[in-house]
Amino acid sequence: MSGQMCWLEGFATNGEKILHMRLQPHEPWKPYTAFPGLSVPDYDIPRGSKGWATCQMLLKAGWELIPSDRAKARPAMVPLASATQR
Repeated sequence: MSGQMCWLEGFATNGEKILHMRLQPHEPWKPYTAFPGLSVPDYDIPRGSKGWATCQMLLKAGWELIPSDRAKARPAMVPLASATQR
């Protein structure tokens, strides 16, 4: 199984970025802690990045790391074809 990861600000983190994940590109981003079956314990490093150990493991497993600015961007809306165009 592979998915996507990115670093986004978490709730109550004072602007600190934490790892967010999703299994499919159309799904919303969720903090890595929402995936207990995929995340691993954080390293015991003061002020270390939350999710770094999980990120390293998933990169080795073939997950894609998405740049934060691209992850925050909303996909372009594509208009549906109207019935008159059929």
